[in-house]
Amino acid sequence: MSTIELTKENFDEIVSGNDFVLIDFWAEWCGPCKQFGPVFEKSSETHEDLVFAKVDTEAQPELAQALQIQSIPTVMIVRENIAVFAQPGALPAEALEDVIGQARALDMDEVRASVAEAQQSEQAEAEQGQQAQGS
Repeated sequence: MSTIELTKENFDEIVSGNDFVLIDFWAEWCGPCKQFGPVFEKSSETHEDLVFAKVDTEAQPELAQALQIQSIPTVMIVRENIAVFAQPGALPAEALEDVIGQARALDMDEVRASVAEAQQSEQAEAEQGQQAQGS
C-alpha cells in the first residue's frame, strides 16, 4: 500500500477508519527525516495490511501541535483510535519492524481498559481538586 499524506482535513477519517495506522511526522528540511523516509516506505511495502501515513509538520503545524509532536522525525502508531506508540528519532529498519510486531501483539481490550482506568483516575483527581478549591 502506498503512503497516505495526512492533513487536518483527512486525519480523523483515515485514523478512525482504520484499525492500525503508522504515522511518520517529518519536514522537508529535516536530514534525519530524509534518512528515515525510505525505511518507512519499504516497511509500507512489507506490511500491505497496515496503513502508513505521513504528516508534513511544516504544511500541517496545527496537526503536529494537537498531537504534541515536539521533534521530528517522530513515528506514532494508532490502533483502534488509541495512540499506542510514539517515539522521536529515525528508527533503523529492524527497530521499526520490532515496534510494529509489538504493536500487533497488543491485546487491545487490555489497552482500552487501561486507558479507561487512567481517564477515571484523572477525572477523580480533577474533581478532588475542584472540591479542595471550593472548601
